[in-house]
Amino acid sequence: MLPRINFYEAAPEGIEALAGLGRYTGNAGIEKPLLLLIKIRSSQINGCAYCIDMHTKDARAAGETEQRIYLLNAWRETPFFSERERAALEWTEALTLIAVDHAPDELFLRVRQYFSEPELVNLSLAIGTINAWNRLAIAFRSLPGSYQPAS
Repeated sequence: MLPRINFYEAAPEGIEALAGLGRYTGNAGIEKPLLLLIKIRSSQINGCAYCIDMHTKDARAAGETEQRIYLLNAWRETPFFSERERAALEWTEALTLIAVDHAPDELFLRVRQYFSEPELVNLSLAIGTINAWNRLAIAFRSLPGSYQPAS
């Protein structure tokens, strides 16, 4: 598979705007380990190899366990995630697959138990942001493997 377009070079202002949203959500009160989990999970659902590679490396560098990373796509069947993490992962799946069931009320009420209103909006912005990155990386064939986390 060959890359199609370097979207950073083709639309730098748009990419900087998206990166700015990522910086905002990274500093908006949701714990970094949880943000990394939702980035990985959304990327798994979307099949974005570049983003899975990137965010699993970031998660490891931040101290996430191999066990939790490996079992993230089966999080419902493990005891390794907190109730808050489970709520965020379920919300991530619903928003990533929004056309399936349109984030039903019962899910919203369940998730709302673990997140304040600002946290839930910021979590949703983070989910939307990683979905946008996934779509860019998939559409323009970003190649996984070369990314290294900041030291």
